[in-house]
Amino acid sequence: MLEFLKRRLKSEKGAMDKILVTLLLVVVGVAAVVGLNEWMSTSKNSMIDAANNSITNITGS
Repeated sequence: MLEFLKRRLKSEKGAMDKILVTLLLVVVGVAAVVGLNEWMSTSKNSMIDAANNSITNITGS
């Protein structure tokens, strides 16, 4: 894989830009997945708390 990248860097003009853009997109994608996962877990926990509070209010226990 590393040899492939070295060959592409030597043979193509502007290959470094493509690699940097690809790495940037990978970083943005990973950050988006982590952010979405954090948001969903927070939303899930708040929904569970709201449901438990409603059940407690209705049953009176």
